[in-house]
Amino acid sequence: MITISTDKSKLQLEVIYPFITNSYWGKGRTKEQVQTTINSCLCFGVYQDDIQIGFARVATDYAVFAYLMDVFVLPDYRGKGYSKQLMKAVINAEELQDCKTWMLKTFDAHGLYKQFGFTEVKNIDIVMERLL
Repeated sequence: MITISTDKSKLQLEVIYPFITNSYWGKGRTKEQVQTTINSCLCFGVYQDDIQIGFARVATDYAVFAYLMDVFVLPDYRGKGYSKQLMKAVINAEELQDCKTWMLKTFDAHGLYKQFGFTEVKNIDIVMERLL
C-alpha cells in the first residue's frame, strides 16, 4: 500500500536529488537547483511506510497550463502499478482541474503517459523551445 501526498514537508531530498541527478534528464543539477524546483512547483511524493519511493512535479499557473516533470518510481518498487497511481493522482489533483493544456517531455515512457491522454504534439508548427 502506498500513499501519495502534495505535502512538501514530507518530501525527502536525500531520495529525490540522487535519483534526478542520475537520470538522463537531470544530470548536472545541483542540490540547490533541485530544491528550487521543489519550492516552485506542485509536487507529489509517493510513500510506502513513510519512505519516499517516487516523485513528480508540475510547473503550473493553476488556471491554464501544467508541465509535468521529474516523474519517477525507484527501481525496487517498479512493476507494481505505482507509476499509474502517481499519474492518476497528478491528473486528478483538484488544484489542476482548470488546466486544459498539459505538456511533458520523455524519451522512454510514452506508453505510461498515453494511458493518461498525452499524445505526440499535433500542431508541432506552433510549438517552440529555447534551449541553452
